[in-house]
Amino acid sequence: MTDDDLHRHLIDQPASRDGLNTPVLLIDRGALDRNIAAMARFVAARGLQLRPHAKTHKSHDIARRQIDAGAVGICCAKLGEAEAMADNGVTEGILLTSPVVTPQAIARLMALNCRTTDLICVVDNPENVRELGKAARAAGKPLRVIIDIDPGIHRTGVATPDTAVALLDAIGSEHDLHYAGVQFYCGAQQHIPSFDKRRDAMETLRFRLQAFINALTEAGGGPGIVTGGGTGTHRIDPDLGLFTELQAGSYVFMDAEYAACDLCGDGLAAPFETALLVDARVVSANTPGLVTLDAGLKAFSSDAGVPTVVKGAPSGATYRFMGDEHGALLLPNSGTLPLGHVVTLATPHCDPTVNLYDTYHVIEGETLRALWPVTARGRSR
Repeated sequence: MTDDDLHRHLIDQPASRDGLNTPVLLIDRGALDRNIAAMARFVAARGLQLRPHAKTHKSHDIARRQIDAGAVGICCAKLGEAEAMADNGVTEGILLTSPVVTPQAIARLMALNCRTTDLICVVDNPENVRELGKAARAAGKPLRVIIDIDPGIHRTGVATPDTAVALLDAIGSEHDLHYAGVQFYCGAQQHIPSFDKRRDAMETLRFRLQAFINALTEAGGGPGIVTGGGTGTHRIDPDLGLFTELQAGSYVFMDAEYAACDLCGDGLAAPFETALLVDARVVSANTPGLVTLDAGLKAFSSDAGVPTVVKGAPSGATYRFMGDEHGALLLPNSGTLPLGHVVTLATPHCDPTVNLYDTYHVIEGETLRALWPVTARGRSR
């Protein structure tokens, strides 16, 4: 049975959260909307634009909320994500943050460009530029491109200002490609726990980005768009004085990785709330101090530690994985919990956890309000 079959009848019924089959992926709608509004206000107050990363939520419903709150579009890590968004009405201002290089993918990119507005794709290789230019010419619609700059992790992007200028020249030779700017995404810096150390790292990288901008500007390619940044560095990026827009994504959910960071450097609570949750239930309770939950490795991404307990268990209770289908909840003082008892957990890493589920169950308090599909689930190509 689908989530719709199981749960649609519960929408707007009082205390309907308790009737959900578990494990279940939840969104606290109030927290989500407050997070979206808070980031929109912050970016606008700094005179920047926001193009949030949809790889976090993979949801056209959430993307539309972000755009309605002022975002200029969305970022997508993969072509399949962008196609899924466009299929569901999110067709403006999509930025593909990874290169598109194979013939079959380029054909899909051109088809997507023809049915969207202001699509942008990153490039980091002259051969790819030539293939994109040829395909755009055949498709009959120019494609906007930005130069991806390697911040030092050697994943994608041009590595030196000279190679950036050479790539600019290659783009200029293609009549059907329109140069729009540069991308400088510093993913490795997003999760540095200390605000001061994170700021120092970004201030060092500012000189690298400035060298690229200077070289491109001298070559006649001053970037109109300088895109990058993220949730972890959103309070730092505007002060660098180089970015025109931020790509923050995880702020909508605030997983445990970001909750562990000092985001603002002021000693205050994070400006965003935990909005993504998983409810699980006790399915076995035969060992003092340990109960088994019905949520294991298939319910949470395991690359960033273990889920944290939000409610439903005594203070000091901790989770550990017990296999694909199960997790252990370790309870203080040899405690126990009754069978069927609900424990609410926060995700350690939101992006890959979301990709494990078909549906968001949108709640207000203890009431189920909506079912939203995880629109781009599994769209990794």
